[in-house]
Amino acid sequence: MKETVLIIEDNEDILELEELHLSSAGFDVLGFTSTKGVLQALEEENVVLMIVDRNLPGAEGSEFIEKLRSYGYDMPVIFATAKDSDENVQEGFLRGGDDYIKKPFNMQELVLRAKRHIERYTGNLDKIKYKNLLLNKKDFSAFLNSKELKLTKLEFKLLEYLIKNKSRVIPRDELILEVWQEDVGYKSVNMAISRLKNKLEDKEEYIQSVRGVGYKLC
Repeated sequence: MKETVLIIEDNEDILELEELHLSSAGFDVLGFTSTKGVLQALEEENVVLMIVDRNLPGAEGSEFIEKLRSYGYDMPVIFATAKDSDENVQEGFLRGGDDYIKKPFNMQELVLRAKRHIERYTGNLDKIKYKNLLLNKKDFSAFLNSKELKLTKLEFKLLEYLIKNKSRVIPRDELILEVWQEDVGYKSVNMAISRLKNKLEDKEEYIQSVRGVGYKLC
């Protein structure tokens, strides 16, 4: 299965070149000329890297990435932009960028940087991050603000599923099917969520109940 790279670049000629070189390097590529539709694509596709211009119509690229980081998206981001002052570079990193390449740039260099970031990111996929939470699927350990949480495997799987579906409300029936994988009642789901919220010392900072439907991460 090919890994997916998402590009936001309003110059269609540059976007076409980036798509061509990354596709030739073996990646699936999603190209956008603005931020419109990007969030939906991130919800639907397993994107392992973003390449983002900062001068975009309707949105500043680094501000958009800062917003994505607040939603919990942690894939590496390379800013590829004409904003090239020292202050611009610093701003890009502070807002969530992992790398910064200034226009005009060599396409092969971009591909090499992309490969390096993807190798590091996909090698770390056993770890799931959301806000101040860190989950490690190898040993079912979980940490909040670097403090270990004592979760059962069920609680771990429940929290993992909520994080992976952080952009939507998850019905209780779906949680039963995907997490419990056996016939349990809504009461069991509600009790498990309550225990998990207590362990997170959560006052709706992470898990929110949606009356009559289910739960969502916030």
